[in-house]
Amino acid sequence: MAGKSKHPEQFRRDAVALVLSGRGTREVARELGVHYATLQSWVTKERQVRQVGRGGSVVDDRDAEVRELRKRVAELETEEEILRKAAAYFAKEMGR
Repeated sequence: MAGKSKHPEQFRRDAVALVLSGRGTREVARELGVHYATLQSWVTKERQVRQVGRGGSVVDDRDAEVRELRKRVAELETEEEILRKAAAYFAKEMGR
């Protein structure tokens, strides 16, 4: 059973991003003080997370998350507008 990693999640994501941007795995591992095999396993896991979507395009889970968050922001903005109008209406009614 694997133990808790001594490297924070953000550190791992940043290290993987460096490798995926074209830098060598060994070079990045050496610079960050991470064992080569450890970094390679992080990169492998990230590549497995990325899936080929319909039409052959690469779909990244983070892109899906961004789309979901943008959708939620739009919903919240709509709700805010409705509440603002309701508050103005009731304020007007109370003033009569």
